[in-house]
Parts: sequence; C-alpha cells; structure tokens
Amino acid sequence: MNDVSLSCITVTEPSADYELMDSGDGEKLERYGTVILRRPDPQALWHKTDPALWDAAHAQFVREGKDGKWNGTASVPETWSIAFDGLHFHIRPTAFKHTGVFPEQIPNWQWVRETIRNAERSVSVLNLFGYTGGASLAAAAEGAEVCHVDASKSALTWARDNARLSGFYEKPIRWILDDARAFVKREIKRGHTYDGIILDPPAFGRGPNGTLWHIENDFTVLVDACKSILSPQPLFFLVNGYAAGYSQLAYRYNVESVVYRYGGKVESGELTIRESIGKRLLPCGIFARWRSEES
Repeated sequence: MNDVSLSCITVTEPSADYELMDSGDGEKLERYGTVILRRPDPQALWHKTDPALWDAAHAQFVREGKDGKWNGTASVPETWSIAFDGLHFHIRPTAFKHTGVFPEQIPNWQWVRETIRNAERSVSVLNLFGYTGGASLAAAAEGAEVCHVDASKSALTWARDNARLSGFYEKPIRWILDDARAFVKREIKRGHTYDGIILDPPAFGRGPNGTLWHIENDFTVLVDACKSILSPQPLFFLVNGYAAGYSQLAYRYNVESVVYRYGGKVESGELTIRESIGKRLLPCGIFARWRSEES
C-alpha cells in the first residue's frame, strides 16, 4: 500500500436540484433547487466566467470582520429541500456560510453505497462528525445499520430531519450526541465493532461538554483508536478533510496505517465540483479511502 498512485479527482456534476453555476474572484455561485446563493470560496483563485450572471443571486454571504451575514434573504425561504441521488436534504443558509449539505461529497456517498451493496451481507457503519447526515443516509439507503455521531445538537436534529425527509426515519440509524473521541473510547471498552468507518473532522471544533478538537493534535490519535473498533472483516474506511494546508497524502498515510493488514485498495485525492458555465473544477476538499478486496 506504500506505492502511491496518481491522485484521484472526484467530480460532482450539475444536477436537477444543484449546480455550481460559476466561480471566481474568491466566490462561488450555486443553485440549490430554485434558490441561487453567492458565497466566498478562497479556492476560486481565477476570474468569473460570466460576471453578469451573479446578479441573479437571491442572497449573498458577506464577511464583516471575523463574522459574516447573508444579504438579500428576504426572498429566500428559511428552509427548503432538494434531492441528491435519491436522498433528500433541508437547505438552510447558516451564520457560518454553510447550507447544510456539501455537494462535493456525492461521489463519496455513491462509493459508500456501492461498497455496501456489493458486500451482499449485513453491514454496520460508524459515521463520526456526521453533521447533517449525508453519508449516514447513503449507508442506510443500502440497508446498513448506522451509528451517526456529532457533537452539535443542532446538527444532529438537522440530520434526523433529513432522515425523515428521505423516508428513512424507520431505518436502523442511532443518533448520538457526543464527542467523537469519547464515543470511540467507550466503544472500545464495550467491544463494539463496525464494518465501515467514516470520519469528516473539522480543523477546529467544540464538543457538547466544552471539549476542544484541534486536528493537528487529535486527528492521528482518533484514527489510531478506530483501529480497535474495526470488525474482523471490515469493508471500508473513509476520511474527508477541509483543513487548509493539509495534503491528501497526510490522510492517505493515516488510512494506510489503519488498514495495512487487510489488503484491499487505498486511494486519495481531491473532491471537486464542476461549473455548469465554465466547466472548471472547483477544489472543495481532500479525501482518503480504503475498501476491502471483498467489495
């Protein structure tokens, strides 16, 4: 597994309910259903393809010092819903510029679904830092038992609402409000294991009891702990990253350290979204993932 092949680039293409219309000059213009939003994006280090198109935005997120706000939201619903690959999500512009869904993750969700489907057996999945539930719903859609963990009560509520919206509320999903590190430690003591593990850690975060998460201090410790909760015949291990300055190789080497004894394949690379106007690929994050030879 130490033979590093060329990086993989995943691409989210325009769809009926979502498109990256244009990007450039440190911003991106996106359509969620019928609502067009304009947000900052430091990766858009080029010029806009069609500057006039940006006047169509219903709302724009602007920075004011360390804070930010949405302008023009009078014409935007507080919440509306869209669909991706058979999954449904509530969209809500937040004070942190996020909308509640990360479209660049669609290829990873499809990869998770394919892996579980091909296993043709019962599968248990742990989704740490699960946020609003995209990966959890993708796994549940293929019949997996899912444990969804997040330290934010509001994000957990949002994820459960998305499950209801997708018709998955009766699916076997456990919704856990907890610090990811504390939860994994308890799972080790309880002897619980999982066939698939998903980690989507932030660069910085705060747990429900005031505990702090710093990726540079806590990431490798948590990844190491996850070795102890993989089942005897694991299917996959997936890590996503949004921390500026980290290479996909850093994530790849951590994944390899967990799964080296199982064989299978590790790949890593960039998560991107294709513009519908200029067709450029906007970099949105990095990932590393492994799946067994079985799948």
